[in-house]
Amino acid sequence: MHIMRIFARDNRVLWVDSLGNRAPSLSRYDATRIAKKLRAVAEGIREVEPNLFVLMPLALPIFGSRAARRLNRAVLKLQLGLAMHALAFHQPIVWAFLPSAEWVATGLRRKLLVYHCVDEFAAFPDAPGRAIAEAEARLARAADLVITSSEPLLQSKRRLNPNTVLVRHGVDLAHFARAMDPSTPIPADVARLPRPILGFFGLIAEWVDVELIRMLAASHPTSSVVLVGAVRTNVGELERLQNVHLLGRRPYADLPSYCKAFDVALLPFRISTLTVNANPLKVREYLAAGLPVVSIYLPEVAQLGGCLLAANEVEFLQQVDRALLADAGCKAERAESVRSEAWETKVEQIRVHVARALCRQSLAGREAR
Repeated sequence: MHIMRIFARDNRVLWVDSLGNRAPSLSRYDATRIAKKLRAVAEGIREVEPNLFVLMPLALPIFGSRAARRLNRAVLKLQLGLAMHALAFHQPIVWAFLPSAEWVATGLRRKLLVYHCVDEFAAFPDAPGRAIAEAEARLARAADLVITSSEPLLQSKRRLNPNTVLVRHGVDLAHFARAMDPSTPIPADVARLPRPILGFFGLIAEWVDVELIRMLAASHPTSSVVLVGAVRTNVGELERLQNVHLLGRRPYADLPSYCKAFDVALLPFRISTLTVNANPLKVREYLAAGLPVVSIYLPEVAQLGGCLLAANEVEFLQQVDRALLADAGCKAERAESVRSEAWETKVEQIRVHVARALCRQSLAGREAR
């Protein structure tokens, strides 16, 4: 989203909303999502910001069936063909963020195909791992350029395509710096909680270590553990604890206000194939807000620096205590550590790689003639 918003400053961008990586369940959450998507499909192309157009695709969320893939390819090709005709898009740069988009991205007339890989998608707990891995392999091999967001992803995707590069995530510095602005209000739902506040924001799913959070809350009974984000996993153990506060999803615009309320920011992830390959965006956002960060050891968090790392649960609790004793709360000095990590800087790196890919393609075309 951040990258495409920057590209839209001097390009027209057609954003095709996510096709998803899994089949829907019978849950209320998935039913709500399906209803929302169908309403968006009916709206057609929407210009949500200058030069940024959004299209909600109509597709069957089935990835292992050849018949479903053929049907989806035909329907999506028709939808995208009509959308590109309406917007006068001719041989655009096709930018794919999900392996599930492989069968449509590779079938479009294009100037360049970019696969931007930000996760080990086959490792998601509810994804059809083998089908997603096979789709990703096809997409990566067909791409003119593969961009990865972490060193482990760079190493694994380079085996599929030698034209693979590393561009790590950026951060919206000005947005999260609002946490250090005296005029930024602290949200009412946390303003009166007992301090210190140990905080986390993001999706609370299988990769979040609920047991570690329970241990943290139990070992700090006079502190408040605040979790901001939608819940997609069992948090029954946490709901029974008086000093754990599950606030649900909050708008992106409000995150700096919650950061201002935090004394220590947390990254309590489980160690898994998914998280080891990840580059958690929220770590940069915590740091841009000036917060001390305590994280389970992950390669990309270690590479970034500026965080207190823990190899296990005991160390995690110790590092939280260390952060509380050292210098809790939002401090401008900490924000300086990510001053060079702005999204604009990352997009400039991406532009260089895209220009080189276009040059390679041009030279290859000349040699073929």
